[in-house]
Amino acid sequence: MSSEDNSNETQISIHIFSVSAALVGVCLTVIGIFRAIGELRSFITLGDNILAIDSLIFLGSCIFAYSSLRSRKLSKKRRLEKIADVLFICGLSLMAIVCAIVAYTFI
Repeated sequence: MSSEDNSNETQISIHIFSVSAALVGVCLTVIGIFRAIGELRSFITLGDNILAIDSLIFLGSCIFAYSSLRSRKLSKKRRLEKIADVLFICGLSLMAIVCAIVAYTFI
């Protein structure tokens, strides 16, 4: 494996780590907004519950990406990065589902 390949893998872990951490904050903010709107309009949506699960998925992705960055063994680094990547894609997919639920609820 060349140094450039290793550098690219590290860059992917860095991006997954930073974006996952930001998306945890986004999920928690939207949950708070759902709760505030729910109090005012007295409606119930499944979106905030799914976003809570989604924030945990992004947190897991963030933790695995961080562990990948800290790992010294190449095989372990790759395995952790792959787990972080899969969790990140699952979290993004779940967030898209929440967007559809929110659009359906408010329209």
